[in-house]
Amino acid sequence: MNYYELFFTTITTEDYQQDLLIAALGEIGFDTFEEVETGFKAYIQVDHFNQETLDETLADYREMFIFSYEITLIPQKNWNEVWESNFEPIEVSGQVFVRATFHAPKPEFPYEIVIDPKMAFGTGHHQTTAMMMALMLENDFAGKNVLDMGCGTGILAILAAKLGAAELTAIDNDIVCYESTIENSTLNNVQHIKALCGSKEAIPNEQYDTILANINRNILLDQMESYSKALKPGGEIYFSGFYESPDLDIIINEAGKYGLKYIIHKKDKEWVAAKFIV
Repeated sequence: MNYYELFFTTITTEDYQQDLLIAALGEIGFDTFEEVETGFKAYIQVDHFNQETLDETLADYREMFIFSYEITLIPQKNWNEVWESNFEPIEVSGQVFVRATFHAPKPEFPYEIVIDPKMAFGTGHHQTTAMMMALMLENDFAGKNVLDMGCGTGILAILAAKLGAAELTAIDNDIVCYESTIENSTLNNVQHIKALCGSKEAIPNEQYDTILANINRNILLDQMESYSKALKPGGEIYFSGFYESPDLDIIINEAGKYGLKYIIHKKDKEWVAAKFIV
């Protein structure tokens, strides 16, 4: 599977402007992003790329701030080389250390997660993933049955397992993410994650104590009813992949239609991770 790398150079007056563009690119098929000092890199599978759609999307932001981009073809065999040259370990809340296989471990952290990035989104570097992990650390997962929607690399399901979750199901509609979740589960000696390839239709007919959904606003809205049906009475759901304004109010209103009550949220720049209960 070949990818295009679009290297965006941006000149902005507010941090959220670049974040809005990244979110828009995510809506048209770009599935991995890396922020750099001068802007960001965006990656998309070659067979998902459409120049006309890209041009239409970018037109909405050209009056907001200045940016330009260069496009490079990255053959599949070079993908890991690209990530290994840029992937740095991260720490979350002083408790979780996320590293790749080529980094040295830090046994002083209570929880260590090893992620082989490949082409799957969700290494913990993006604010949404890190905030989801921070929320999880503040809550009880012991003995819980957990569903991770849009699991990416499986990082959130793996953390849930390390926090004591008894049963785990991880779903993503990208075959690369599905395979990555299985591989990363093995890397972390987590044997009880059931990985499935699909979307809301792949959710098993069972009830969950906790649902994790770090995707994007439109998908969350589309899948909200499915989440509510899969959640046990008294269960918890964690959402991320959207902005505080106007997205959070939209998510709260849609969740309320299905009996999901907003509790709290975290914010990093304009990104938000929120907790709900039923």
